[in-house]
Amino acid sequence: MPHPEVCVCYLLRERAGRWEVLLGRKKHGLGAGRLVAPGGKLEPGESPEAACIREVEEEVGLVVAAGALERRGVIDYRFPSREAWSQRSHVFVCRDWRGDPRGSDELDPEWFAVDEVPLERMWDDASRWLPGVLAGGRVERAFVFGDDLATVVEPGPSVA
Repeated sequence: MPHPEVCVCYLLRERAGRWEVLLGRKKHGLGAGRLVAPGGKLEPGESPEAACIREVEEEVGLVVAAGALERRGVIDYRFPSREAWSQRSHVFVCRDWRGDPRGSDELDPEWFAVDEVPLERMWDDASRWLPGVLAGGRVERAFVFGDDLATVVEPGPSVA
């Protein structure tokens, strides 16, 4: 059975000659307490792009146009010790939106310099791919998490 599909959107802006990314402290649920980008589960029949637009507005109050989303790849997350957490994540970057970020029941948003992202406050896999994506690259990977549900024990193969 395929894993549930989710999306994540890394919003980027330039300030004083430096690029920044919008992350937020997850308030509850999977990943509570960690820094994450806005995103969430795809609803039945919803495209990854449509889900991304909806989730960004729900979680941080920004309005994104579909044409502004840059598709950057797919990541399979596998949790053998808690299969319900396994998921397939569509990764997007966006540099154009309307509004100012605001907090929600899901996230407390905060801007971070791209070259100073606190990867140690994110999921363990982020250090293996996020800097490359924020620099303009792509990711097509799978990651297997250990029994502690926090540590990558097997950086999986590229995703087909």
